[in-house]
Amino acid sequence: MSMQAAVDEVVDNPRRAFLVRALSLGWLAGGAGWQLDALAGVFGELPGKLPEGRSVFSIDGEVWVNGQRASRDTVIGPDDHVRTGDRSALVAVVGQDALILRANSELQLGAGRATRRFFRLVTGAMLSVFGRRDEPLEIRAPTVTIGIRGTGVYTEADAEKTYVCTCYGRTTLTATADPAASEDITSRHHDAPRWVLADPQDGRRIIPAAFQWHTDLELMTLEALVGRTVPFQLEEMNYRGPRRDY
Repeated sequence: MSMQAAVDEVVDNPRRAFLVRALSLGWLAGGAGWQLDALAGVFGELPGKLPEGRSVFSIDGEVWVNGQRASRDTVIGPDDHVRTGDRSALVAVVGQDALILRANSELQLGAGRATRRFFRLVTGAMLSVFGRRDEPLEIRAPTVTIGIRGTGVYTEADAEKTYVCTCYGRTTLTATADPAASEDITSRHHDAPRWVLADPQDGRRIIPAAFQWHTDLELMTLEALVGRTVPFQLEEMNYRGPRRDY
């Protein structure tokens, strides 16, 4: 896909479109990561580690937390329910993890009243980065459970299928309808995107997919919000498709 086509795809989210355009124009500064003059105005402030007690970095449109309209002062807890409206988006931090929740998405957080902490993506799309941890963590979507081991993941879900890109790190994908259908993914840089299907295709529920719908600059933003950096080099950011399977 051309960069212009990528920009055209995301015009309903002005900040995401700006990030794609910034990437296409090379608005990055060597090893420093950000060219401040170009990027400081994207969110009204340069992405950096959020202070203690602050969860929300940016809100576009309508976002609700536990049924209440959210603002930049809203604190998102480990058991909260988050929903975004049409043409809306949320960029936020929850503990050592950060996420972009796209328009028309619903996310239920679980602090681990059972044995595992989870991010349940009921519907919609989420780009997320996770810190390394000892305790189990999962992203749960209608057709897949994603075991997380300190990584960046893009997930887009509906009742019939889920798109999963392990942007970097390791994950385990397990089909909801058939727990025997499972795959361990190790990725350096978007190496093994997958579709996970409710109904099998040619006997398979987990099938290869293309890299799509998210950007490295968005990942850089999220990692910056929790005081980390992405594990790939800036010169790798012209990435267009999956490199290889592991």
